[in-house]
Amino acid sequence: MSRIGKQPITVPAGVSVTLGSGHVAVQGPRGALELTVPSAIGVSMDGELLVVSRPSDGKEHRSLHGLARTLISNMVVGVTTGYRRTLDISGVGYRVAKLGSRLSFQVGFSHPIDVAPPAGVSFEVETPTRFHVVGIDKQLVGQVAANLRAIKPPEPYLGKGIRYSDERIRRKAGKSGKAGGKK
Repeated sequence: MSRIGKQPITVPAGVSVTLGSGHVAVQGPRGALELTVPSAIGVSMDGELLVVSRPSDGKEHRSLHGLARTLISNMVVGVTTGYRRTLDISGVGYRVAKLGSRLSFQVGFSHPIDVAPPAGVSFEVETPTRFHVVGIDKQLVGQVAANLRAIKPPEPYLGKGIRYSDERIRRKAGKSGKAGGKK
């Protein structure tokens, strides 16, 4: 059995799970999410626990078993607590501002970059150099954060750009000057 797939998912109070043929819908205090589960994978309710099962120990069934369990678990966590990705901006004059629901970046280009949030995601600006991407869908929050980071990725020489708050940038030394050159 898959070590991840065999673990049951605890459904907290206030969360309702609807199971259909190959379909799982989770509704909670923050919203609702749906997932189409592969046809070979079975999902059943056992009291307050969701159990994910597979028909055989074949390679494809083993890989889908853990994946389906993790996706359903992420949905339960999303509708109860939600997901948040924090990004930092570093560089002289680099900043972000919230205009309505949109973000406006000034990151070294000749013009500001405006970004609108997709459905299910919102932005929070903590300081002009730190902001958060918030939502209930883990995959969507991560993808939006990656798209925002791609506007101006951190560069290795000065470290300027948009980076995740827990990301470490490997810095390069740059030019070594005239060391060992001709006189």
